[in-house]
Amino acid sequence: MERLWAPWRIGYVSGCDVNDKGCCLCTIPDGDEKVNKVLQKGKYCYVVMNIYPYNNGHLMVLPYRHIARFNDLSAEEKVEILELIGSWTDILQKAMFCHGFNVGVNLGRVAGAGIADHLHFHIVPRWDGDTNFMPVIGETKVIPQSLEDTWKLLRKTLEENKQV
Repeated sequence: MERLWAPWRIGYVSGCDVNDKGCCLCTIPDGDEKVNKVLQKGKYCYVVMNIYPYNNGHLMVLPYRHIARFNDLSAEEKVEILELIGSWTDILQKAMFCHGFNVGVNLGRVAGAGIADHLHFHIVPRWDGDTNFMPVIGETKVIPQSLEDTWKLLRKTLEENKQV
């Protein structure tokens, strides 16, 4: 297998977890929205861009509360998470013209959760042909747009949707 030098991933590998400084996902909503790539804050949950995306426009929807289990969500949190997932698939489709989505949650490390102690749902936009030769043969994923440009586009589309 070829190796791709990706020094920007060290923050994910070493720092984004529950540690002596607390949970990195718990601190996101209190910081600068633009820096932290927060797209929307609800009453119980918020939407943030994944800064280590599987695909362009990869978002996470999560509760403010630091909980790991789906059944620990309150009824209000469950409703708001589902409403945010629904509205953000619409916004992503309008902004990025994607053809479909992977929406899911990894419960526990063995299920693939990188941050298992703070429940979060993923929304990954998909396009026809987005699994081309690069990830299949080159074992490399190409993300064609910067996080900053994607954040601006999605915030703009969110504001346009509020006016409709």
